[in-house]
Amino acid sequence: MIPFKTVTLCDKGWVDEIVRAENSPSADYNFGNIYIWDKRYRQLIARLGDRMLTKLRYEGHPAFVFPIGSGPLRPAIEALRDFAAQRGYPLVIRGITDGHRAMLEQEYPGCFEFCLEENNLDYLYRAEKLATYAGKSLHGKKNHCNRFEAEHDWDFVPLTRELIPGCLDMLDVWTEDNLQRLDKSVVDEHDAIIRAFAAFERLGLEGGVLRAEGQIVGFSLGEMCAADTFDVHFEKARIDLNGAYPMVCRELTRMLLQRHPELVYMNREDDMGLEPLRQSKLSYKPEYLLNKYIARWVDG
Repeated sequence: MIPFKTVTLCDKGWVDEIVRAENSPSADYNFGNIYIWDKRYRQLIARLGDRMLTKLRYEGHPAFVFPIGSGPLRPAIEALRDFAAQRGYPLVIRGITDGHRAMLEQEYPGCFEFCLEENNLDYLYRAEKLATYAGKSLHGKKNHCNRFEAEHDWDFVPLTRELIPGCLDMLDVWTEDNLQRLDKSVVDEHDAIIRAFAAFERLGLEGGVLRAEGQIVGFSLGEMCAADTFDVHFEKARIDLNGAYPMVCRELTRMLLQRHPELVYMNREDDMGLEPLRQSKLSYKPEYLLNKYIARWVDG
């Protein structure tokens, strides 16, 4: 039986080792996301050789995540098959990228069926484009930033522990203002942000804070998820201030490019199937969308 355990901060060291070996641009695997969303997905993890096994509950049903890492894949899949069989539920694996799909089809030809998770595709952007909003397609974002800069005495500073209380105050207002516009996922996200702030330093998160007239009007935070990719876990800004959101996005990207010269892509994660969020993410002109599939074992 797989020795699954609850995720704790003590697991970060070995999980980071496996995440580095995987080197995937996907938002599903980095330790920060696993830890901060634990309340929603009730994730359990275990190490098998140089791969990580993950069990979760998704929409009330048990499932697994693709066993990332290095080394042979078959022992990890066989362990998941045995675990699922002993528990009496189907083998369902989520977070399957195109590369993972190819690996599964090569190792187990005809044994899995794949379904694209259209609401969970990650939006990947060129960092250099978000840092400048250059080009006709992003001209509107640039104009919004120009207007914000003209109308406000502003600055953008790195997120620190001292700034977190002010971010939480802004988050409470943001949540109240957006509760009706979005759905119950706002509550889950609020809980995840609180968890991220509580362990900000130990999770190794990076972020920035936008201020106007000395007041916090936006913030963003995330972590490097691959050698050339930063995963933006959260981005919040005052919706009543024109240009606040494009400013947070642009300034965070500029800050990260200075810290990480190797940075090429910004992963702004999925749209959760929410149409307003989908349109917002599309308006920043993604370089590509990272496909993710559900794999179900079908061989009897």
